[in-house]
Amino acid sequence: MYKAVDPKVDFAKQEEGILKFWEENDTFKKSISQREGAEDYVFYDGPPFATGLPHFGHFIPSTIKDIIPRYQTMKGKKVDRRFGWDCHGLPVENLIEKELGLNSKHEIEAYGVANFNDKCRASVLRYTAEWRKTITRMGRWVDFDRDYKTMNPDFMESIWWVAKTLWDKGLIYEGKYILPYCPRCSTVLSTHELAQGYKEVQDPAITIRFKITRAPAAFSDPDMTNGKTYFLAWTTTPWTLPSNEGLCMGPDIDYVKILDKESGDYYILAESRLSSYYKDEKDYEVIYKRKGADFIGAKYEPLFPYFANLAVNEDGSDGAFRMFNADYVSTEDGTGIVHIAPAFGEDDSKVFQGTGIPAMEPIDAECKFTAEVSDYQGRFVKECDKDIMDRLKKEGKLVKREQIKHQYPHCWRCSSPLIYRGIGSWFVRVADHHDSLLKANSQIKWQPAHIKDGRFGKWLAGARDWAISRNRYWGNPIPIWKCDECGKSVCVGSREELKNLSGVYLDDLHKQFADKVTFKCSCCGNGTMRRIPEVFDCWFESGSMPYAQQHYPFENKEYFESHFPADFISEGLDQTRGWFYTLTVLGSHIFDKPAFKNCIVNGLVLASDGRKMSKSLRNYTDPVEAINKFGADALRLFLTHSAVVKADDLRYSDDGVREVIKSIILPLWNSYSFFVQYANIDGVTCTGHEFDDKLPSNPLDRWILSVAQKMVKDVTAALDDYDLSAAIDPWLSFIDQINNWYIRRNRRRFWKSGSDSDKMEAYGALYSALKTFTLTAAPFIPFLTETMWQNLKTPEDKESVHLMDYPVYNEKFRDEKLEFQMASVQKAVSMGRSLRNQFNIKNRQPLSAVALVTRDAEEKKVLQEMEDTIAEELNVKKVIFHEREDELVEYSAKANFRVLGKQLGGKMKLAAAEIAKLSNDQIAAILDGQALSISVDGQDVDLTSENVIVERREKEDLKVVNEGTLTVGLETKITDDLKREGYARDLVRGIQNNRKESGFDITDRITLQVSGDAELKEAFEQFKDFIAGETLASSAQWSDSISGGFNADADDKTWTAKIEKA
Repeated sequence: MYKAVDPKVDFAKQEEGILKFWEENDTFKKSISQREGAEDYVFYDGPPFATGLPHFGHFIPSTIKDIIPRYQTMKGKKVDRRFGWDCHGLPVENLIEKELGLNSKHEIEAYGVANFNDKCRASVLRYTAEWRKTITRMGRWVDFDRDYKTMNPDFMESIWWVAKTLWDKGLIYEGKYILPYCPRCSTVLSTHELAQGYKEVQDPAITIRFKITRAPAAFSDPDMTNGKTYFLAWTTTPWTLPSNEGLCMGPDIDYVKILDKESGDYYILAESRLSSYYKDEKDYEVIYKRKGADFIGAKYEPLFPYFANLAVNEDGSDGAFRMFNADYVSTEDGTGIVHIAPAFGEDDSKVFQGTGIPAMEPIDAECKFTAEVSDYQGRFVKECDKDIMDRLKKEGKLVKREQIKHQYPHCWRCSSPLIYRGIGSWFVRVADHHDSLLKANSQIKWQPAHIKDGRFGKWLAGARDWAISRNRYWGNPIPIWKCDECGKSVCVGSREELKNLSGVYLDDLHKQFADKVTFKCSCCGNGTMRRIPEVFDCWFESGSMPYAQQHYPFENKEYFESHFPADFISEGLDQTRGWFYTLTVLGSHIFDKPAFKNCIVNGLVLASDGRKMSKSLRNYTDPVEAINKFGADALRLFLTHSAVVKADDLRYSDDGVREVIKSIILPLWNSYSFFVQYANIDGVTCTGHEFDDKLPSNPLDRWILSVAQKMVKDVTAALDDYDLSAAIDPWLSFIDQINNWYIRRNRRRFWKSGSDSDKMEAYGALYSALKTFTLTAAPFIPFLTETMWQNLKTPEDKESVHLMDYPVYNEKFRDEKLEFQMASVQKAVSMGRSLRNQFNIKNRQPLSAVALVTRDAEEKKVLQEMEDTIAEELNVKKVIFHEREDELVEYSAKANFRVLGKQLGGKMKLAAAEIAKLSNDQIAAILDGQALSISVDGQDVDLTSENVIVERREKEDLKVVNEGTLTVGLETKITDDLKREGYARDLVRGIQNNRKESGFDITDRITLQVSGDAELKEAFEQFKDFIAGETLASSAQWSDSISGGFNADADDKTWTAKIEKA
């Protein structure tokens, strides 16, 4: 006997029981230990920060990272799954700063770096228990007990080894570049971090006039220095104007000098930008037009006095405040002239290279103006925008002031707007190694495939050198010591190496300990080697996790080298510029390999309104609450059977999860319940060996075994291709096939009394199908499949479905001819039902006939053999086969203008008229693929189904649909007899629903009383035996009135009925 199945199951509560079963039986550990000695399948888990709780952004990759390892484990491999924690970096520091009320770096240093880092260490794992509980509840199997932490000394030491390896290859260097910088955190960000923090903001967009003091040498214009001629430049960063040192034009852009008629002043700007400044051409006069290259060397009066001394270089050559040229200048906005502050823009800095002009950077570590800009000293630069604009307006230098809405980078952790500035930093060389990175990328299988040469490939092809240093505290110290006398630098690759140099062995490598270690310089002999103050970018640590989690090369050297790269990783699309990138850079630089072979990239889960999920907006259900409400399986299936596993966005909604339960999980549960219920009634227990020696005799049984094997084959192929969406589709289709075809077509075989061989084969086939499904779908819906397995397993089976081997495709059970036959019938039935739906004719209403026409001889043969099935499924009295489609419809033809227009041009109208005259027979010939041509103004035109559009008009009382080779016509005229039978079937449905609601067992016999109007009475008398047989009524009586009964709708009429156990 099987355990009875609850038809009103609470899936979420049931899952909690399965979690307890797994825990009590150590099922996860067993799934790994039983594969000891088997081939390893290497999986890397990207480390999240434990400073917050898991959200939907973690749920989708966590589900993917559960499915693939479960599948590979069932395929016989040993899959170690270690969770990891990203412990260092700004997320932790920002949290502690808020808790301690610290607002700047100097406040942290006053508090004490050691004290600050101790606070960070104490807080970094505060939410690990919640993470473990939530990740486990969603059904993910991952080892939290052996988790790696980026703050552990062994992990940190391996990162020192990574740095030393890069150093020895000449791939780490110190440089100064214009980089995005966070004023709040007082540290640089790497370019790949920028993508995580863009926000739409409104900034000022202003046009300033610069008075020309010297004309260019390229042409003569004595009036240019008349005190009334100006260059017009545009900027969205007014705070950089006190640091202006030059202007820049595009060399090939056309510029004009104009007379502004209202003011009498002369302006120079790009010709194509005039319309943005003057609505009416009468308001100005063009004096001349010249290329930007002609204006090189023109000088202008500084806007501000702060750096006026830079106008002449020390050697007497031209200094700042002159016109330059660069190709990056465009005319998309502004004036076509840009102002240059070389300390605050990468392009600006390049223009000034080699000029001898110093790049002035009058701001401190927190981006506040220094004493060099005395009027704004001590103020955050962006807060000075308004005062600077007001001053320029007062001085007559502000020409136009607007607001611009644009995307601007913000710090991905503290949300402060970033400032581009010249920063000394340590870099990993990337820009000169694009070929090796692309070579590594070429060896990776991406899912979806377009990521390889699209988003990721393009990012690699344009990647710049990677800024790996951070001017912060809680991180892995960069192990570079520099001599305070001669400047000699050394990179230390291990604790033992540091001990050999200094005599000090560090048990803890964090900044407050490493900074105390000094040693004598071996180069000059006089200086002291001191560690540089920076720590590593936490992305450098996560990119090093393949080595560091193994404490490579200090331990596990042989194992790591034989198991690198990893077989699989998965994270979100944003990681193409994050973890995927840093893994690839380091793997390529150190081993000339990618760090991973296969990667599934997921998209973003959005709120139902299409916006980002936001705690403040409260626009989404808490994921833990969703699991407790719907169950993890439903949520997993909703997420993975969507475009989000193809790197596209998904809008989450509770209704979407409810639909998964309604359309997928409940139908599966009903199929499983059906088997258990009837097997228990008949006392049947299946062994799983019913068809070891011979196949079942009933075609439906052979068919369900065949499509089960097709499912196994298709799912396996998709999972081997890392295509989760394609892997789910086959078993969703199988649920539909088993529930809406196999069981429905076989109900009477299970209902009949006795246990003949036919009935036993039906049980065996259904059992085999359910068990095959359970094994196939186990990686996706681990709870539901475990529940089913616990009830369906035999003594020879393992205790958990997740300890079993994945099913292997068995050709013996495959019958593709039978599948084609059943698919042909299902197609005909589906088309017939679509006609019923289209014309609002319910399936319970019998109809007189269905007509079928097919141009495929094999299809026709199959349909004729399955005539009874088609009649029963479509609830029609007979099936009529016609030879020609025009026996059901009348054809008309129209020219396909899109196709024929290219061929006929001006003759198209004549061709259309000829095609409209085609007869039924001619159109039928075209549909059959026969050759037919017409002459159009002396030009022969071959007609095909491609260039002719065929329209069908149904004959009276016939509703017709065509799909490919098959046409189905439904006779829709309902006779009185058919109507009465429809009433009877409505009554049967009402009785069956009432039996279920009343808690009757499916084998219970009943007594039945029925009441209604005269027409219903006539239907009852005519179909009494049918009603009694379908409802297990031992007696069925008509009553003129019934009390305490229930109603059953029958079109515009209502039955009243009452049932009792017999």
